[in-house]
Amino acid sequence: MFAGTRRRIICMWFPRLASNRVLRGCPSETPFALIRKDANAERLYCLNEAAQSLGLHRGMSLADARALCPDLRSQPARPDLDARFLGVLRRWAMRYCPWVGREGEDGLVLDVTGSTHLWGGEETMLGDMRAAMARAGVALRLGLAATRGASWARAHYGEEADLAQLPVAALRVDTETVTALQRLGLRTIGDLQGAARAPLARRFGLELLLRLDQAMGAVPEPVTPEAEPPHYATRMTLPEPIGLVTDVMGVTERLLKPLCAKLLAQHMGARRLTLTLRRVDQASQQVELRLAAPMRDAARILPLFQRGVDTVDAGFGIDMMRLEAVQVEPLAVQQIGSADHSADQLNDLITRIGTRIGLENIQRFQPTDSHIPERSFLTVPATHSLPASGWQVPRPRPITLFPPEPIMAKGAEPPARFRWRRMAFTTGRATGPERIAPEWWREDPAWASGLRDYWRIDTREGRRLWLFYTPQKPGWYVQGEFA
Repeated sequence: MFAGTRRRIICMWFPRLASNRVLRGCPSETPFALIRKDANAERLYCLNEAAQSLGLHRGMSLADARALCPDLRSQPARPDLDARFLGVLRRWAMRYCPWVGREGEDGLVLDVTGSTHLWGGEETMLGDMRAAMARAGVALRLGLAATRGASWARAHYGEEADLAQLPVAALRVDTETVTALQRLGLRTIGDLQGAARAPLARRFGLELLLRLDQAMGAVPEPVTPEAEPPHYATRMTLPEPIGLVTDVMGVTERLLKPLCAKLLAQHMGARRLTLTLRRVDQASQQVELRLAAPMRDAARILPLFQRGVDTVDAGFGIDMMRLEAVQVEPLAVQQIGSADHSADQLNDLITRIGTRIGLENIQRFQPTDSHIPERSFLTVPATHSLPASGWQVPRPRPITLFPPEPIMAKGAEPPARFRWRRMAFTTGRATGPERIAPEWWREDPAWASGLRDYWRIDTREGRRLWLFYTPQKPGWYVQGEFA
């Protein structure tokens, strides 16, 4: 900060931030409101100007609002999207100064000390802000002062107002404190300044006096800019166009090393990478690499790009390449020598296969808590799950399981001879039975026959089958085959 320069703070308040976000894409002059559920009641959260002109206000129940305005349009509020939209506005506001922070859920605060002359003065800067937000369809109120508290007060209660004439609510204190001060006859900030501080501190605590001192400049209140999220991307502009696969892979390697170093510094791993190649004719091609697990080892990632790079049409040459980690996930630092190389090799294999058939088509089995054979496991994507180690099977289970297929047999004992899938089999050895009861709390048509007595049948033809008998509805079925 320059010596002798007055501190200047701007507060940007967006009174209808949420509704402006929704209506920017589809402007409407009809009454509109966003609603949120509060204590099992739907209440108005943010309104447009047309709805406010009809007497609707924030916090009103939706039923009362529709009684006053039957034509009211409404939709659920999305605070997460509102926060993201405010983040976009914060990045836009950095064109005026680098010190831009959030002020609550619907405002920004800018420390423009030393930067107003770049815009031709304070009034010119404020006029540019108003014009830009008017073009964007976003309502804006501004406050300029020497302190953060004073700028907030002017943005909410009067841009050109004298601070001493503003109500005590302009000090950013809670509603109960404002009501109690008004009962004491302290209605403005000037009244509060003239009152004795000690009784105020005993009755209202130090928060009230702190807000007063911050607004008047007796206590500093810094503007803390929001930290920019790390951007995982590297690019290289080439002095001469390239077209050979070996050259493209060489540049990719040079891009991977600084990118992986940035990922390591942030304890992150890349899950999806995009390599953009710009040709001399300004056309661009992309090679996307989806990894089976978070990764930041350049030596392991580079060979996985080979298949995608082979399909690139270089045309008359490539003069710029850009590598970006589109999706990242936390990846803890591993101790040297403790890495599980077998797991790394498996993840690399899954990635290679996934580039051909799609990662979502590679699945693995996970155990579930059920004694029903067909419900004792789940198939989940291999890229978003870990190998399960808790397989506990009290009895042997077939390696292949399929829906029950009926066979012709009589009696409760395993048949000596039977036909299955147009093949004749002779029972060599029968092991069982293992009785399994259906889950009574679940309605499953496949188990409508009731109890099942399972047998392991070793046939003389060499096949080892899994048969079951249903005593409640007599019948024999084949459901699996052992190795």
